[in-house]
Amino acid sequence: MSICNTSEMENSVFYLVGIPGMEHANIWISIPICLMYTVTILGNCTILFFIKTEPSLHEPMYYFLSMLAFSDLGLSLSSLPTMLRIFLFNAPGISLDVCIAQEFFIHGFSAMESSVLLIMSFDRFIAICNPLRYTSILTSARVIQIGLAFSLKNVLLILPFPFTLKHLKYCKKNLLSQSYCLHQDVMKLACSDNKVNIIYGLFVALTAILDLTFIFTSYMLILKAVLNIASQKERLKVLDTCVSHVCAVLIFYVPIISLAVIYRFAKHSFPVIRILIADVFLLVPPLMNPFVYCVKSQRIRNLVLQKLCQKKS
Repeated sequence: MSICNTSEMENSVFYLVGIPGMEHANIWISIPICLMYTVTILGNCTILFFIKTEPSLHEPMYYFLSMLAFSDLGLSLSSLPTMLRIFLFNAPGISLDVCIAQEFFIHGFSAMESSVLLIMSFDRFIAICNPLRYTSILTSARVIQIGLAFSLKNVLLILPFPFTLKHLKYCKKNLLSQSYCLHQDVMKLACSDNKVNIIYGLFVALTAILDLTFIFTSYMLILKAVLNIASQKERLKVLDTCVSHVCAVLIFYVPIISLAVIYRFAKHSFPVIRILIADVFLLVPPLMNPFVYCVKSQRIRNLVLQKLCQKKS
């Protein structure tokens, strides 16, 4: 089947890639991928279940954690269909409409995760720098308002992507460079003018950079406040409350930054590395975040262990 077409197509079909050179092993690669998706879904659903059903977890920090788990679930489920089609069924073809829908959800939940990590950094800043007013500032109603405001912002931010991509003409190679659809990947296949997509894509990327900048600023202020604490034991105790969030930030942003660097400086030299990092970006953060927070959050860890012990008895 040809994956290249030089005439304009009204109903385009794109072709995704797995791991170049490893097509013969797709069925074996699908096994760890399926396991990762299963653990991801179970882990994030477990966190959502405990936060919803356990009154002791009805606090701002855990509400924000439930938002993170929800965005992780959305990110995983958005990429699940095409990843399984490629590696399990060896079916890389995807229609234009389905591809555009997938990139909307992937970018939307990625933006949501970035926003949640930003909100959680503010939560840690208030808890450490202004602990006496923490509960009065972050009330349940205010947490809901913050969550809804950022969710609406992200939907409006990503909403133009499907419409701008849909109006492009695709008459070049229709082979994408990832195992799922991304805005920057799809627009490169267009043969009509896509300046609007390029400019707006840069604007969306800048919002993610702003999120990371604000997170970094929050931790600079937190570090400044911690250094003013006289006791070293108290310093370590306060910093320990930030470890989970710092790990979540690193797990999410390191693959994104690595991918951006490769696209900018070595996009033609390391296609396999680029594809692997892109897959890590979608697979690893949703998988690792439940483990990070279960290990570091004593309340969640104790609840999980308690439930497991009840089932064994």
